[in-house]
Amino acid sequence: MIASELIQTQIPVLNLSDTIEVALKYFEEHKTYQIPVIGPKGYVGLLEEDAALGAEKNVELDKLKDLFLKTKIQEEEHLYSALSIFLKNKLCLLPIIDSNNKYLGYISEKALFKKTCDWLSVDDLGGLLHLEIKQQDYSLVQIAQIIESNHAKIISSVCIPLTNKPTHVEVILKINREELSGIIQTFERYEYKIIATHHKNIHQKGMDDRFESFIKYLNI
Repeated sequence: MIASELIQTQIPVLNLSDTIEVALKYFEEHKTYQIPVIGPKGYVGLLEEDAALGAEKNVELDKLKDLFLKTKIQEEEHLYSALSIFLKNKLCLLPIIDSNNKYLGYISEKALFKKTCDWLSVDDLGGLLHLEIKQQDYSLVQIAQIIESNHAKIISSVCIPLTNKPTHVEVILKINREELSGIIQTFERYEYKIIATHHKNIHQKGMDDRFESFIKYLNI
Protein backbone atom coordinates (compact mmCIF):
# COMPACT_ATOMS: atom_id res chain seq x y z
CA MET A 1 0.00 0.00 0.00
CA ILE A 2 1.64 3.23 -1.16
CA ALA A 3 0.91 6.88 -0.43
CA SER A 4 -0.68 7.68 -3.78
CA GLU A 5 -3.44 5.11 -3.12
CA LEU A 6 -4.88 7.35 -0.38
CA ILE A 7 -4.49 10.63 -2.26
CA GLN A 8 -7.09 13.37 -1.74
CA THR A 9 -7.42 16.81 -3.31
CA GLN A 10 -10.49 18.39 -1.68
CA ILE A 11 -8.45 21.03 0.16
CA PRO A 12 -6.97 23.46 -2.41
CA VAL A 13 -3.36 24.62 -2.37
CA LEU A 14 -2.08 28.12 -1.73
CA ASN A 15 0.58 29.87 -3.82
CA LEU A 16 3.56 31.81 -2.51
CA SER A 17 2.06 34.88 -4.17
CA ASP A 18 -1.20 34.57 -2.19
CA THR A 19 -1.75 36.83 0.79
CA ILE A 20 -2.45 35.95 4.40
CA GLU A 21 -6.00 37.21 3.86
CA VAL A 22 -6.56 34.55 1.19
CA ALA A 23 -5.01 31.89 3.43
CA LEU A 24 -7.28 32.75 6.37
CA LYS A 25 -10.30 32.49 4.08
CA TYR A 26 -9.17 28.99 3.00
CA PHE A 27 -8.68 27.90 6.60
CA GLU A 28 -12.21 29.01 7.45
CA GLU A 29 -13.86 27.53 4.36
CA HIS A 30 -12.21 24.13 4.57
CA LYS A 31 -12.12 23.70 8.36
CA THR A 32 -8.45 22.78 8.46
CA TYR A 33 -5.41 24.12 10.33
CA GLN A 34 -2.81 23.25 7.68
CA ILE A 35 -2.77 23.99 3.94
CA PRO A 36 -0.11 23.02 1.36
CA VAL A 37 1.73 25.86 -0.38
CA ILE A 38 3.30 25.62 -3.83
CA GLY A 39 5.67 27.85 -5.77
CA PRO A 40 7.42 27.94 -9.17
CA LYS A 41 9.50 24.88 -8.23
CA GLY A 42 6.63 22.83 -6.86
CA TYR A 43 5.77 21.98 -3.28
CA VAL A 44 7.15 24.40 -0.67
CA GLY A 45 5.62 23.38 2.66
CA LEU A 46 2.60 23.43 4.94
CA LEU A 47 1.25 26.73 6.21
CA GLU A 48 -0.26 26.45 9.69
CA GLU A 49 -3.22 28.54 10.74
CA ASP A 50 -1.45 29.85 13.86
CA ALA A 51 1.36 31.26 11.72
CA ALA A 52 -1.17 32.96 9.45
CA LEU A 53 -3.08 34.46 12.38
CA GLY A 54 0.11 36.10 13.61
CA ALA A 55 0.81 37.94 10.35
CA GLU A 56 -0.60 41.01 8.62
CA LYS A 57 -3.38 40.21 6.15
CA ASN A 58 -1.70 41.91 3.19
CA VAL A 59 1.59 39.99 3.58
CA GLU A 60 2.38 37.46 0.85
CA LEU A 61 3.05 33.87 1.90
CA ASP A 62 6.53 34.03 0.41
CA LYS A 63 7.49 36.16 3.43
CA LEU A 64 6.47 33.36 5.80
CA LYS A 65 8.02 30.38 4.03
CA ASP A 66 10.65 29.93 6.74
CA LEU A 67 7.76 29.07 9.10
CA PHE A 68 6.29 26.38 6.84
CA LEU A 69 6.38 22.75 7.92
CA LYS A 70 8.52 20.84 5.42
CA THR A 71 6.72 17.52 5.89
CA LYS A 72 5.91 15.54 2.75
CA ILE A 73 5.92 12.02 1.37
CA GLN A 74 6.86 10.62 -2.03
CA GLU A 75 3.97 9.07 -3.97
CA GLU A 76 5.66 5.63 -4.06
CA GLU A 77 6.48 5.46 -0.34
CA HIS A 78 4.70 2.89 1.81
CA LEU A 79 1.95 4.02 4.15
CA TYR A 80 4.02 2.86 7.12
CA SER A 81 6.24 5.83 6.30
CA ALA A 82 3.19 8.09 6.30
CA LEU A 83 2.17 6.75 9.70
CA SER A 84 5.64 7.48 11.06
CA ILE A 85 5.52 11.06 9.74
CA PHE A 86 2.09 11.62 11.31
CA LEU A 87 3.39 10.32 14.64
CA LYS A 88 6.37 12.67 14.65
CA ASN A 89 4.42 15.78 13.62
CA LYS A 90 1.09 17.29 14.59
CA LEU A 91 -0.55 16.91 11.18
CA CYS A 92 -4.09 16.92 9.88
CA LEU A 93 -2.81 16.17 6.37
CA LEU A 94 0.40 15.00 4.72
CA PRO A 95 1.31 16.37 1.26
CA ILE A 96 2.23 13.88 -1.47
CA ILE A 97 4.82 14.80 -4.10
CA ASP A 98 6.37 13.09 -7.12
CA SER A 99 10.07 12.67 -7.89
CA ASN A 100 10.17 16.20 -9.37
CA ASN A 101 8.68 17.82 -6.24
CA LYS A 102 5.33 18.33 -7.98
CA TYR A 103 2.46 18.51 -5.49
CA LEU A 104 -0.09 15.75 -6.18
CA GLY A 105 -2.47 15.89 -3.22
CA TYR A 106 -2.46 14.81 0.40
CA ILE A 107 -3.25 12.02 2.84
CA SER A 108 -5.76 13.01 5.52
CA GLU A 109 -5.47 11.81 9.10
CA LYS A 110 -8.97 10.30 8.82
CA ALA A 111 -8.04 8.22 5.75
CA LEU A 112 -4.83 7.00 7.38
CA PHE A 113 -6.67 6.15 10.60
CA LYS A 114 -9.19 4.08 8.64
CA LYS A 115 -6.39 2.26 6.81
CA THR A 116 -4.64 1.60 10.13
CA CYS A 117 -7.86 0.08 11.46
CA ASP A 118 -7.98 -2.13 8.36
CA TRP A 119 -4.40 -3.28 9.07
CA LEU A 120 -5.39 -4.10 12.64
CA SER A 121 -8.47 -6.01 11.42
CA VAL A 122 -10.61 -4.00 13.82
CA ASP A 123 -13.88 -5.04 12.15
CA ASP A 124 -13.03 -8.76 12.01
CA LEU A 125 -14.51 -11.11 14.60
CA GLY A 126 -12.06 -12.43 17.13
CA GLY A 127 -10.37 -11.85 20.45
CA LEU A 128 -7.61 -9.48 21.52
CA LEU A 129 -4.59 -10.40 23.58
CA HIS A 130 -2.12 -7.83 24.93
CA LEU A 131 1.34 -8.96 26.06
CA GLU A 132 4.42 -7.32 27.55
CA ILE A 133 7.70 -8.95 26.49
CA LYS A 134 11.40 -8.26 26.84
CA GLN A 135 12.78 -7.18 23.48
CA GLN A 136 15.42 -9.91 23.58
CA ASP A 137 12.72 -12.54 24.14
CA TYR A 138 10.27 -11.31 21.50
CA SER A 139 9.62 -13.94 18.84
CA LEU A 140 6.53 -13.70 16.67
CA VAL A 141 7.28 -17.24 15.47
CA GLN A 142 7.00 -18.61 19.01
CA ILE A 143 3.88 -16.54 19.70
CA ALA A 144 2.27 -17.87 16.52
CA GLN A 145 3.20 -21.45 17.48
CA ILE A 146 1.51 -21.05 20.86
CA ILE A 147 -1.65 -19.72 19.26
CA GLU A 148 -1.69 -22.32 16.48
CA SER A 149 -1.19 -25.11 19.04
CA ASN A 150 -4.63 -24.06 20.30
CA HIS A 151 -6.10 -24.37 16.77
CA ALA A 152 -6.27 -20.61 16.20
CA LYS A 153 -4.44 -18.07 14.04
CA ILE A 154 -3.16 -14.51 14.32
CA ILE A 155 -5.22 -12.10 12.21
CA SER A 156 -3.01 -9.10 12.95
CA SER A 157 -0.23 -8.09 15.33
CA VAL A 158 1.24 -4.79 16.48
CA CYS A 159 4.53 -4.37 18.36
CA ILE A 160 4.95 -1.11 20.30
CA PRO A 161 8.15 -0.04 22.11
CA LEU A 162 7.54 0.85 25.77
CA THR A 163 8.80 4.37 26.46
CA ASN A 164 8.94 3.79 30.22
CA LYS A 165 10.66 0.41 29.78
CA PRO A 166 13.18 0.67 26.92
CA THR A 167 14.01 -3.04 27.19
CA HIS A 168 10.39 -4.15 26.73
CA VAL A 169 7.73 -4.08 24.02
CA GLU A 170 3.97 -4.40 24.06
CA VAL A 171 2.40 -6.80 21.58
CA ILE A 172 -1.28 -6.55 20.65
CA LEU A 173 -2.65 -9.64 18.90
CA LYS A 174 -5.94 -10.05 17.07
CA ILE A 175 -6.83 -13.76 17.04
CA ASN A 176 -9.50 -15.45 14.93
CA ARG A 177 -11.33 -16.86 17.95
CA GLU A 178 -13.62 -15.04 20.34
CA GLU A 179 -12.94 -17.47 23.21
CA LEU A 180 -9.30 -17.32 24.29
CA SER A 181 -9.21 -19.13 27.65
CA GLY A 182 -7.09 -22.03 26.37
CA ILE A 183 -4.68 -19.69 24.59
CA ILE A 184 -4.35 -17.52 27.70
CA GLN A 185 -3.54 -20.57 29.82
CA THR A 186 -0.85 -21.64 27.36
CA PHE A 187 0.78 -18.21 27.39
CA GLU A 188 0.71 -18.24 31.19
CA ARG A 189 2.33 -21.67 31.19
CA TYR A 190 5.16 -20.20 29.10
CA GLU A 191 5.37 -17.33 31.64
CA TYR A 192 4.29 -14.57 29.26
CA LYS A 193 3.09 -11.38 30.95
CA ILE A 194 -0.51 -10.76 29.89
CA ILE A 195 -1.51 -7.12 30.30
CA ALA A 196 -5.11 -7.40 29.14
CA THR A 197 -7.48 -9.52 27.10
CA HIS A 198 -10.75 -8.95 25.30
CA HIS A 199 -12.80 -12.00 24.47
CA LYS A 200 -16.31 -13.16 25.17
CA ASN A 201 -15.62 -14.56 28.64
CA ILE A 202 -13.62 -11.59 29.94
CA HIS A 203 -14.85 -8.14 30.97
CA GLN A 204 -14.16 -5.69 28.17
CA LYS A 205 -12.90 -2.67 30.07
CA GLY A 206 -9.24 -3.64 30.46
CA MET A 207 -8.71 -4.15 26.76
CA ASP A 208 -10.78 -1.11 25.84
CA ASP A 209 -8.52 1.05 27.98
CA ARG A 210 -5.42 -0.46 26.38
CA PHE A 211 -6.80 -0.03 22.87
CA GLU A 212 -7.59 3.60 23.67
CA SER A 213 -3.99 4.02 24.85
CA PHE A 214 -2.78 2.49 21.59
CA ILE A 215 -4.88 4.91 19.53
CA LYS A 216 -3.44 7.78 21.58
CA TYR A 217 0.02 6.39 20.82
CA LEU A 218 -0.80 6.54 17.11
CA ASN A 219 -1.80 10.17 17.69
CA ILE A 220 -4.42 10.14 14.91
